[in-house]
Amino acid sequence: MPESKLKSLHDAIAEYIPDGSSVVLGTSLESLIPFAAGHELIRQGKKDLTLIGPISDVLFDQIIGGGCVKKIQAAWVGNVITGSGYNFRRAVESESIQVEDHSNLTIAMALKGGALGVSFMPTHTALGSDLFKTNPNLKKINCPYTGKPVCLVKSIQPDVAVIHVQRADKFGNAHSWGNLGVSKDACMASKSVILTAEKIVPQSTITSDPNRVIVPGFRVSAVVHTPFGAHPSAVPGFYNRDHQVYIDYRNKSKTEVDFENWRKQWVDPVECRQDYIDLVGKNHLQSLSLRHHVLSEVADYGY
Repeated sequence: MPESKLKSLHDAIAEYIPDGSSVVLGTSLESLIPFAAGHELIRQGKKDLTLIGPISDVLFDQIIGGGCVKKIQAAWVGNVITGSGYNFRRAVESESIQVEDHSNLTIAMALKGGALGVSFMPTHTALGSDLFKTNPNLKKINCPYTGKPVCLVKSIQPDVAVIHVQRADKFGNAHSWGNLGVSKDACMASKSVILTAEKIVPQSTITSDPNRVIVPGFRVSAVVHTPFGAHPSAVPGFYNRDHQVYIDYRNKSKTEVDFENWRKQWVDPVECRQDYIDLVGKNHLQSLSLRHHVLSEVADYGY
């Protein structure tokens, strides 16, 4: 029997994300964003992180505001509802962070290359764009077979992938569904994987539906039971996106003072997940529950 990988969120972040780490987050685009883990990075005062991801929503902006970030490798950073992230904008304008611009597809190709263990991935994406002016890890060559232009995307192998999932067992095997984005490749490209999970379930639940396993347990370093760990983003099958939180965050992060006040309320005093649930309010979280259930067909794995 393999050893349990269950840890507290504090211990998982402390052990597997030292200062200077490269961390991939927000791999499912606008859902399953690991906000709880991101806030723990801020509480622990992590420094000089490289954040990697396609669309991080406001999580990258919050971690930047927390003073944790040296570099961004991303397609977009901001607030999906309201536009640019204020902390990100301030950091770019003051040149306090480095930014490697990507499209959603180039960041996906970079992680795919990392997962495959190759140094680059060839693609036609980005040809004709301005990304080559700002991203030194995109190269343009003529294909040796066709003679036509092709873009080479340098692979990315992050130190850590932080992935939020619907359910996991204590050995690191996990189910995720909905828009997976680049989650599978992010897990396979990274040296370590931290899973935050809405539910911890018996191993038999995971093995009952092997096609839904997002990453094999032997690749996972830590599993953290984290109810509402992706709030305010959505978790398919569990809760909907909390739109008002994004609007409120826009209004409470316009200045550095505003952000510090927001942080003192929503990040610094939250020592455990129950503290966060109490702070948001059980009734409010209940209002995000699913109104309509759309169940998949049963899959028969018999023989």
